[in-house]
Amino acid sequence: MIDLKAARQDPDIFRAALARRGAAEDFDALLGADTRWRSLTERAEALRAAQRSSSRGKPTPEQIEQLRQLKDELDQAQEELASAARQRDDLLARIPNLPDPSAPDGMDEEDAQLVRTWGERPAFAFEPKDSTELGSPRGWIDMARGSRLSGSRFAYRIGDVALAEMALYRFVIDKLTSRGFLLVLPPIMVGERAMYGTGFLPTEESNLYHLERDDLYLTGTSEVALAGLHTDERLEEDDLPARYTAFTTNFRREAGAAGKDTRGMFRVHQFDKVEMYVYCVPEQSAQMHEQLLAYEEEIAQELRLPYRVMNIAVGDLGAPAVKKYDIEAWFPVQQRYREITSCSNTTDYQARRLNIRFRRDGRLEYVHTLNGTGATARALLSIMENFQDQDGTVAMPKALQQFGAPATLGTPPAS
Repeated sequence: MIDLKAARQDPDIFRAALARRGAAEDFDALLGADTRWRSLTERAEALRAAQRSSSRGKPTPEQIEQLRQLKDELDQAQEELASAARQRDDLLARIPNLPDPSAPDGMDEEDAQLVRTWGERPAFAFEPKDSTELGSPRGWIDMARGSRLSGSRFAYRIGDVALAEMALYRFVIDKLTSRGFLLVLPPIMVGERAMYGTGFLPTEESNLYHLERDDLYLTGTSEVALAGLHTDERLEEDDLPARYTAFTTNFRREAGAAGKDTRGMFRVHQFDKVEMYVYCVPEQSAQMHEQLLAYEEEIAQELRLPYRVMNIAVGDLGAPAVKKYDIEAWFPVQQRYREITSCSNTTDYQARRLNIRFRRDGRLEYVHTLNGTGATARALLSIMENFQDQDGTVAMPKALQQFGAPATLGTPPAS
C-alpha cells in the first residue's frame, strides 16, 4: 500500500503521480475518508476523556445521567469510527503504487515503450506450424484431451515436449542458483492475507481460484509465497539483498481474456513457472530491477530466442508495480512478439501490507521487493515455432539438452 502519512503531507505530488494511472479520484476519496476517520478519532478520544473525568469520586444523580449520555455518544462515535476506518482501509487497499517517472504514459499495452531488440527472426520457405500442430496427428501438446478432462484452456504435454519443458525449468533454476538465488519449493495454497499483501486482492479477485471450504486461494505465481516468506519479520541490513527462486504450478482464471489466445496453450488456466523474488534496501531496488531484466535476457539469449524488451505503460502495470519490463519473444506463426517474461519493481508496496522491515542504524524501515519470471512454457512454445523444419522436427537449444531435452523433437508420441 502507499505511505498514507507521506500522502497527507504531500497530496499534490501523490495526486499527480496517481493521475497517470487513472487513480486521482480514488486518491481524493481516500483523503476524504482519512480526514473523516481522524476527525472521528479525535471525537472518540475526547468523549473517553470526558467519561474518565466524570467518573471520579461518587457521582451525583446528575453525573450518572451525564455518564449515560456520554456512554451513548461514545458508542455511536465508535460505530461511526469503525465504519470510517473500514471505508478508509478499503480505499487504501485499492490505491496502486506511484509509477516511476521513467515508466511511459498510457493505459494500454500498445503504449509500452520499446527498449531494445535482440536476435534474428527466422525466414521460412514453408508455412510454419503452431506448437500444438507439431507432432501430428495428435501432437506433443494435446489441448483436446486436456479440454475433455478439465475444460477449455487445459493441456497435456506429452513425451519429448514434456522432457523439454522440464529441462527448461531445470536450466533456469541452475542458472539462477548459480547467481546467488536460494531455491524454494513453496505452498501453492495460501490464505487471504498473502493475496492481499501481494496486491492480488482486492483488485485481481476475479482471476483467482478460491477454495471456499478451506478459505484458501490457489496462487497464480510463486511471487505470493516468496513475498509471504518473511511476513511480519524483521530482517537485518547485512542480509540484504535476499534473492529467492521458486518453482510452482500456478492457476489463473484468465477472467477478461474471453476470445484471447483460445487456440493453443499460450494462455491456460494451469501452468508451471520458475520465479525470481528479491528483498533489498530501498536505494538498491532500481538497480536490482535492471539486474533481474539482465538475468531474463541472458536466459532468452541462451535459448536463442529473438526478442524485444518493452517498458510497460503505467496504465498496464499491476497495482503493486512502479515499473515493469516485459520480454516478448518472436512467434512466427502469429507474426508478432508475445510476452514470455516480466519483471517488476514494487518498492515498499508489498512490504507495507505484509509488515516486512529491516533494521538500519537502530531504526526499522520497510524493505523493497521485486519479482521476475525465470521461465514458463511460453519460452518453449516460441522455441518450437522458431526452430522447426519443414518436416516438423524442432531443434532444441544446447542449453536445454544438457538438462534432459532431446536434441530434436521429431518423433510424434503414440496417440
